[in-house]
Amino acid sequence: MGINILAMGNYIPEQKLKNDDFTRFIETNDEWIRTRTGIVERPMAGWEPTWYMGMKAAEAAVKKSGINVKDIGLVISCTATSDFLTPSMASVIQHKIGAVNAGAFDLNAACTGFVYALDTARRFVQTDENMKYVLVVANESLSRFLDFNDRGSCILFGDGAAAAIIEKSDKMYSSALRSDGSGADLLCARSLNVAPEIRQDAPDDFTDNFPDMPLHKLFQNGKEVYKFATSALPKSFTLAAEKIGVTKDDIDWFIPHQANVRIIETAAKKLGVSMDKFIVTLDHFGNTSSASIPLALNEGIEKGLIKRGQKLALIGFGAGLTYGGIILEY
Repeated sequence: MGINILAMGNYIPEQKLKNDDFTRFIETNDEWIRTRTGIVERPMAGWEPTWYMGMKAAEAAVKKSGINVKDIGLVISCTATSDFLTPSMASVIQHKIGAVNAGAFDLNAACTGFVYALDTARRFVQTDENMKYVLVVANESLSRFLDFNDRGSCILFGDGAAAAIIEKSDKMYSSALRSDGSGADLLCARSLNVAPEIRQDAPDDFTDNFPDMPLHKLFQNGKEVYKFATSALPKSFTLAAEKIGVTKDDIDWFIPHQANVRIIETAAKKLGVSMDKFIVTLDHFGNTSSASIPLALNEGIEKGLIKRGQKLALIGFGAGLTYGGIILEY
């Protein structure tokens, strides 16, 4: 009851923001950023909207797969940085690439988005006998939501997109999706604001634990998110692995969410796995939210590191606080 990843594609903006560029507007330096995060540079969208990057990644995936785009039955775009409240990015991409027979919707699980979307795609191809292919697109423009006065968060994020063509398969597969909403206020960005006079009319038992923040700007409690992440990554693998009796030694490659190299190193240590088995792309992509896992997966494939028949563990965490893992045969 698994899936086959037929092909993948990506799109990376040409514009790059290097560590030294931050010294122009915040107090930091290359060594401070590099040693604490593992990031050297990150792509930044210029004129490119989120849907455009997703479209280009989707076009690349379709071209590599060799399928007829009209055979795509569903487009899922996982994004936390949609260009619109409505329509969905998936609907825009579906039209732009000519997938005229596909349904389309967006899925927002923040940085765990690709894990959630891939598992959703599997459920469609496994339960609908007429569903030949699902296109999963992860596209993010985080730079548009950053507070560039907050040196603790603005140095972390980049923009980009990756896409995968999915079909039904009997290959090994397991997944586990979780969320801890008690930490929803630790990593968030408001899209709508409630006027103070309206808030004053709220009943006494109404609570809103979310911090005050500028509209459309990302807030992150770095210390608490770090604590959550270092436990969520190994737990994501363990939950999925236990379902099918797989151990860490059975896995050829771990592809984690690319948030911070220290988080990945801590997760590897907790799992008792060498960092040599982790695909890490932080240095040149930064944290691209839902696009980080598929960008790393795509790069591993393109470099010839990831080969057909190998067993992969995709593990992520993000705002929500969401987390989850997928174990599959590539």
